[in-house]
Amino acid sequence: MNTNRIIDCQVHCYERNHPQRPWAGDLHGPREMTGAEMVATMDRLGIDGALLVSPWAMYRFDGSYALDVGRAYPHRFGLIKPFDPRREDVAEEITAWAQHTETVGARIMMGPPASRQVDTRGVDRILNSCREQQLPVNVLAWGNIEAFASTARRHPDVHLILDHLGLLQPFEPPVPEAPFAELEQVLRLADLSNVAIKISGACTLSRESYPFNDIWPYLEEIINRFGIERCMWGTDWTRAIELISPDDAVNAFRQTTRFNERDKAALMGGSLSDIYNWRPTHL
Repeated sequence: MNTNRIIDCQVHCYERNHPQRPWAGDLHGPREMTGAEMVATMDRLGIDGALLVSPWAMYRFDGSYALDVGRAYPHRFGLIKPFDPRREDVAEEITAWAQHTETVGARIMMGPPASRQVDTRGVDRILNSCREQQLPVNVLAWGNIEAFASTARRHPDVHLILDHLGLLQPFEPPVPEAPFAELEQVLRLADLSNVAIKISGACTLSRESYPFNDIWPYLEEIINRFGIERCMWGTDWTRAIELISPDDAVNAFRQTTRFNERDKAALMGGSLSDIYNWRPTHL
């Protein structure tokens, strides 16, 4: 029996905007993506599990809806939420977050749509607490790779995961003229052994239709430099629906012949399971 599980490294669930859980901002995508709707889409696409990242754009640092979804579908989602480096009590908040059985990680925002300005003292508080709780830390660092690299060097014993290739990705057409212009900065991060990378939202950087042939040389360069064991595939598909379909975001990787089956299994779930020490258990 094939025991490989396909795991998406980043999805978002959220309710429609309502007074009991109001949105702090907006997000490109469906007006609602409940846990039930996400599970139905995952089932249709053959996705066994996913890392459910509480969306900063809507809920900022409130992970309560992600918790609701995780508890409703405890065998399908590992939970991640962003933390506010400005909070003096953020260490206590992380300790409480780590106690939830569904929790697998934390997140820091260092780039758009959040500010690029980094509160170094607050970030260090978050990373020190995550080290104590043994939580990997996901970092959105679009346009701020040097700040990410400095953070990784200061905390070599914290497992950091660079979100979305570390490259600014569009939320709607058109795709930038040179979407991989900062690739060399990203590749240099491979020298830091505590850094892994999400190959997520990658298809939104393509200027071609499915199967997005123009992005693969760049993706292969990233994977070769980091090693397959530090790379994780993901869709971030709700954010990307004005650019690609969730089906294409999955099948571009599932159907490619650019990797052998062992490496494809690692990229689409195996590496994630090792990095986060988590896997879906409903099968």
